[in-house]
Amino acid sequence: MTLAKRVQQLPPYLFVGISRTIAEKKAQGIDVVDFGIGDPDIPTPDAVLEALDAASRKPANHRYPESEGLPQFRRAVTDWYQRRFGVKLDHESEAMNLIGAKEGIGHAALCFIDPGGTALIPDPAYPVYSIGTMFAGGESHYLPLLEENGWLVDFREVDSAAAKRASVMWLNYPNNPTGGVAPLKFFDEAVEFARQFGLYLLHDACYTEVTFDGYKAPSILQATGAREMSMEFHSLSKTANMTGWRVGMAVGNSEMVNALMRVKSNLDSGLSQAIQEMGIAALNLDPHWVAENSEKYRRRRDKLVAGLRGAGLRPESPKAGLYVWSPVPAAYTSAAFAELLLDDLNIVVTPGTGYGPAGEGYVRLSLTTPDHRVEEGLRRLAGWNIPAPNSAG
Repeated sequence: MTLAKRVQQLPPYLFVGISRTIAEKKAQGIDVVDFGIGDPDIPTPDAVLEALDAASRKPANHRYPESEGLPQFRRAVTDWYQRRFGVKLDHESEAMNLIGAKEGIGHAALCFIDPGGTALIPDPAYPVYSIGTMFAGGESHYLPLLEENGWLVDFREVDSAAAKRASVMWLNYPNNPTGGVAPLKFFDEAVEFARQFGLYLLHDACYTEVTFDGYKAPSILQATGAREMSMEFHSLSKTANMTGWRVGMAVGNSEMVNALMRVKSNLDSGLSQAIQEMGIAALNLDPHWVAENSEKYRRRRDKLVAGLRGAGLRPESPKAGLYVWSPVPAAYTSAAFAELLLDDLNIVVTPGTGYGPAGEGYVRLSLTTPDHRVEEGLRRLAGWNIPAPNSAG
């Protein structure tokens, strides 16, 4: 028997390997400080859990859900977009639920990419953009994100031949893993570029609600003309600390949303209705709660950035997201430096190359590590002298 080629070509998912490494260390009795995976440690708000408890007792919620989601969930999504971004959407045709944004992002390629087709994908980036493309039989053309450009795609540098071959372009701001943020003007440029080459524009906006220092992230749907070719993916995972509940949504161009609904209706039965009701409560959280949640991550960001700088590294202090993206010392690769931190200090970070070739030279550290574990990691970094590598590269 032979597995399908798409499975044979599939690289191990980045965080599976990290989890195994941590488990192996712990099995040896070693205390590991984990800055690897971006999984909020702060609990889901009580009001949201109470909504789930009540919804779980409704017999109607014990049956199959509809793929597009409860009308009241979709209306809560569009009402939130109106309040948050000033974007008015039709809840019946321009919004749907997802079983977490990751699922929708992975399925999107099946809607817009034919075998042999091309997707324009930022590099470094969330790996699911390229994996979904591979599952659809397409190829990824990478758009390097550079520190000197503020981690923004430079549309002037995109190869025109690749853009003509492509059917979709992925964007992600606030950006994972770099922490880069995009002004609304950038999204206007993205829409114009997509229009020029006839591209579907897919935007991963899952980090817009974790922002610092007064920064407020825009939606791509605020850009002029974006509704003609854009779909945005969002999630309550980071907004309301709900990674385990898998509540996401896709909004935007009605034809694109309908295409995703048609794919999903043939592959899954949608998100549990009780959890959708939970999502409604999360979408209606007091904005002050969301701001206070971000403030907890902001304090961790400041401590971690200061600790890394004290150890001789030079990370930027991000304005949004759950990660610190730090250059590694000269003559170290991303993987070698991550291994050094693990061997010397039992600290886990993610090598930048896990997010694409342009991630070389960086490591990512998550802010979802509990405060006392952040303090322990900083204690280990304090006074640590980075050794010279045995060999460069």
